Amino acid sequence: MKRIHIVIIIVIIVAIGIVITTLVSSSTYAKFSTAKKFSGSAYQVIGTLNTHKPIVYDARKDANSFTFFMKDQDSTEMKVVYSGTKPQDFEKCDQVVISGSATDSVFYAKTLLLKCPSKYNDNKKPVNYKKTQFKTM
Repeated sequence: MKRIHIVIIIVIIVAIGIVITTLVSSSTYAKFSTAKKFSGSAYQVIGTLNTHKPIVYDARKDANSFTFFMKDQDSTEMKVVYSGTKPQDFEKCDQVVISGSATDSVFYAKTLLLKCPSKYNDNKKPVNYKKTQFKTM
């Protein structure tokens, strides 16, 4: 065998290995019902924080764990246990994306991504510059 053939075979093997590890480690978007049905698999769930239920976080006991309740896009609610520190302004977030796996009653999140309201969007009417008068000096 020529050296070029050996190099090509090695490159193909490495490429196949990269593709396989990417497919195995990637998770898909789902709802809580699907995540409960396939409890061993990793899923990403998009939803909103239920502000009517408590957020349990005690930094003295365990600074790397907190729990909250979240509703998915079908309004199915589930308790979420996140193994990480509580993000600042967590209560103000509009949307939450969690990644992890579920049991029958709890979703164990490994990662957490928040979509918080923009400080530049305060629901005021935009300024109509045509009617605004500017004074010049």
